[in-house]
Amino acid sequence: MSRTRGGGRHLDEDDIRVRARGGSKPRTRKRPKHENARTGLVTAVDRGRYRCLVDGVPVVAMKARELGRGSIVVGDRVDVVGDLSGEPDTLARVVRVRERASVLRRTADDTDPVERIIVANADQLAIVCALSDPAPQPRFVDRCLVAAYDAGLEPLLCLTKADLASPDEMLNTYRPLGLPYEVLGPDEDLDGLGTRLKGKTTVFVGSSGVGKSTLVNRLVPGADRAVGHVNAVTGRGRHTSTSALALEFEGGWLIDTPGVRSFGLAHIDPDDIVAGFHDLDEFALECPPDCTHQEDASDCAISAALERGEVEAERVASLRRLLNSREGEDDTETSPAPPGPHG
Repeated sequence: MSRTRGGGRHLDEDDIRVRARGGSKPRTRKRPKHENARTGLVTAVDRGRYRCLVDGVPVVAMKARELGRGSIVVGDRVDVVGDLSGEPDTLARVVRVRERASVLRRTADDTDPVERIIVANADQLAIVCALSDPAPQPRFVDRCLVAAYDAGLEPLLCLTKADLASPDEMLNTYRPLGLPYEVLGPDEDLDGLGTRLKGKTTVFVGSSGVGKSTLVNRLVPGADRAVGHVNAVTGRGRHTSTSALALEFEGGWLIDTPGVRSFGLAHIDPDDIVAGFHDLDEFALECPPDCTHQEDASDCAISAALERGEVEAERVASLRRLLNSREGEDDTETSPAPPGPHG
């Protein structure tokens, strides 16, 4: 410290104590090891709370701060610490997310860069499609198939409401793929479907109103998944399940997801979209580089196969619509208009 000529004090920088921001405790990049953590399965997610099954006990947990903004989804294997008793009003912490074996993703549309993870660690994707009320949606099925193949999941086609319409047209559409399927009516037993689900983690995906939650309720009595109805004017179902839920089934898991009206594929490369059409991909290999596979594409091997009658016209049209939709063109499913007031 120094003094001025008049006897007053003059402070220099050495005399000023600087208070550390946020407290005096030094920050560290070291993270706790949580060696006593127990591994659990995330069965539901609700507003920042994660329902986990830990050693057979349902536990509610929050995400530890050190995990940052990364998402935790149904199907994740996580390490949990804290109160694992499962008693009411107790809260544990998720401190680690285990490496995922598979991730099923979608985007809001084909131009949206933001991926939404639907579930993790599934083995099989059950694509639920109604044969009537609402009308079949082969384009939606095609999108789900592409997403399944991209995620490394086995696809399974579940055709519901077989009491209302014949499955023949839909089965003919997908016969070239050798796609496993189940045709389901309200009074038919589910033994065949149950056999396909046994011991696997299967995620159920479908548009609203196709009977997805009804199917889950039949497979897992007591699941009490909300069931909705189809609007007679719009032909669309009402969203009933509001969040994904994993349910134990025959040594495996069934994951019911909210009904969706779009299944964007912006996260999938165009070449991988073509690869999702197994009946067309072998012809695409003969196409010139950067082929668009559209009608005006020169020397397109898929177009040549179509002219020879070796591929189905509707399958080619579906592929072209999917590829176009990535450029912002419409790819909505069209259904017959409902009858007017005079029939």
